[in-house]
Parts: sequence; structure tokens; C-alpha cells
Amino acid sequence: MSDNLPPCPECSGTFTYEMGVLLVCPECGHEWSPSDELADGNAAKVIKDAVGNVLADGDTVTVVKSLKVKGSPTGIKAGTKVRNIRLVADGVDGHDIDCKIDGFGAMQLKSSVVKKV
Repeated sequence: MSDNLPPCPECSGTFTYEMGVLLVCPECGHEWSPSDELADGNAAKVIKDAVGNVLADGDTVTVVKSLKVKGSPTGIKAGTKVRNIRLVADGVDGHDIDCKIDGFGAMQLKSSVVKKV
């Protein structure tokens, strides 16, 4: 039995114990897997732009290549500034930036097509 078990993620109780492959909190009754805790620790992944700069919520970025947009005859041109981005972990098809682009509205972009200003 290990003396350095993590506290309960629900109630922060320190009296956790092992029961088979699960960890159990006797104070609130919460059961969890130690592998779930490791996955949660890696959930805050670092998102980098096309050049390798680390992006954060609220940053201003520039689009580095022209992008086609469904329903728009022109698309987004390279060099377009996008202000106040928001990073998302569960974007569709690798899109990890939520933003509003003037003339296009709300959309999602991939971090690989932007550069931090």
C-alpha cells in the first residue's frame, strides 16, 4: 500500500485508499481510476502557432495563408488579423481556435495557419 496517494478530486479528502485498481474516498464515496487522474493532468495541452509561439486566450494572430470559406466567393486572405482568440480543446477536425473575423463572423481556425502578432 502506498502512503502518497492523491487526494480526492471531488472533496479534496486526504484519506483515500486503494481498492483493486480504483482509488476510493471514504469521506464522500467517490471512486476513480489513477489513470483518469493522469489524463486530466495532461488535458491542458499547449497550443502553438505555425511558427512555434505558444498561444493563449485573448491573443491577436495573423492568418499566414489564404483560406477558402464555404459560401464566400473570396475567402480569408493571408495577412488578415484576428483579435481576441479563444483556445478550445475539443474543436472539430483539429480546429483549436474560436474567433470572430470581420466580414465572416464566428468560425474556428487551426493553429497551424496563424501566427501570433
